[in-house]
Amino acid sequence: MPSRPESAVVYLVGAGPGDPELITVKGLKLLRLADTVVYDRLVHPDLLDYVRPDAARIFAGKSPEGHSYRQEDINGLLIEHARRGRIVVRLKGGDPFVFGRGGEECLALAAAGIRCEVVPGITSAVAVPGGVGIPLTHRQVSTGFAVVTGRTAYENDEPDWKALASIGTIVVLMGLQRLAEVAHSLIQAGRPSKTPVAVIASGTTNRQVAVFGTLSDISERARNLAPPATIVIGDVVALRDRIRPQDKPASALHGPALLRSIVVRST
Repeated sequence: MPSRPESAVVYLVGAGPGDPELITVKGLKLLRLADTVVYDRLVHPDLLDYVRPDAARIFAGKSPEGHSYRQEDINGLLIEHARRGRIVVRLKGGDPFVFGRGGEECLALAAAGIRCEVVPGITSAVAVPGGVGIPLTHRQVSTGFAVVTGRTAYENDEPDWKALASIGTIVVLMGLQRLAEVAHSLIQAGRPSKTPVAVIASGTTNRQVAVFGTLSDISERARNLAPPATIVIGDVVALRDRIRPQDKPASALHGPALLRSIVVRST
């Protein structure tokens, strides 16, 4: 069990891609130790069961439609609670440093003289494709992959689609609402319109839905899906038909009892 720090510290903990069993052991131990937990919208609610009853739980989630908290306000919350001498856990979906604004929060804490420790999490960019049987790399199909965001901070700050078009596998996070534009941009950049595409909504959870198509038709096929969604583009998507994993994600097969039994034995 991590010991109580002697100076102000905030732990940025990655909660994983959705399945509560995919948080790290260290992250779970810190949840049990925390005095304050500031958590995001995509954090599975089962994880909050491991927070002490007397600890403060603060929801600071954001949604595609709007923001319940400005990033500056979240930074202020972390600084305020750390200066009170509390053990603060900032619980973020996926990995804090993969489109999670973890870098911004670390910089704000450093400017305030507060130590920040990062506990990495499993990013949905890797876990969600793997959960449906899509390997991001394969020696005979793809020797590399790129992860990009479909939503940028600035209106004209678009990814370099021409450069991305030459990479074997492309994973797009937070891009469901711009799926048609993403597909069109890649085709315009030279990617064949018949390139296989998968869109997986609510990946690794019991609400998971996967839709498959090509760059030319995926926006129509996926029109009824809702975020969060992970988009995988490349020939590796076609390997899924041969790998054929279990239809349900692991969390649906084992349930929260497995996670609770592991936690009990580890403390």
